[in-house]
Amino acid sequence: MTTHNIPTDELVFAARLTPYRSLGAEGFKWLMVAIGAVCLTVGLVFFSLGLWPVLGFMGLDFLIIFWAFKVNYRAAKAYEDVEVSRQHVLLRKVTAKGRKSEFEFPQFGTRFEVDRHEEIGITKMRLANRSREVELGYFLNPVDRETFAHAFSNALSRAKR
Repeated sequence: MTTHNIPTDELVFAARLTPYRSLGAEGFKWLMVAIGAVCLTVGLVFFSLGLWPVLGFMGLDFLIIFWAFKVNYRAAKAYEDVEVSRQHVLLRKVTAKGRKSEFEFPQFGTRFEVDRHEEIGITKMRLANRSREVELGYFLNPVDRETFAHAFSNALSRAKR
C-alpha cells in the first residue's frame, strides 16, 4: 500500500473550465471585413439598379451578424473552477455577467457521474452526493469533456487514498 504525504488542506487538483471559441479576435476582425465587403458590394449593385432599400437591408444584415458574434463572445466569459482536496470538492461557477455561485461537497460520499451517448461520448457531467447534484462543464465540447472527466476521476481517486 502506498501512502501519499498530502496535507489535508492541500489541493490535489484544480482546473478552470472555459467555453471554447474557435474564432479569435484577429479571425473575427477579418471575418467582419469580408462580410462587410460582401454586404456593401451587393448593396451597391442593387442601389445602382435603383433598388436602394436593399443597401439598407444589407447594412442591417451586417449589424445583426456583428451583434450575434458579440453576444457569443460575451457568453464566453463564463467559467467554472473545480478544486479537489482531501477534505472537499469545490465547484465555483461564474456566469458571463460575473454572478458567482459555489458548491462545496465533502470528499466522503461525493460522486462524479457522467452520462454517455454511444456515438457522441459524454453528454453530461455532474457532482453528486445524497443531498444534491450539480452539473458541470456543460459548455465543453465532447473531446474536452472526455479529457476533463479522465483527469478529474483520477484526482478524486488520489484524494481519497
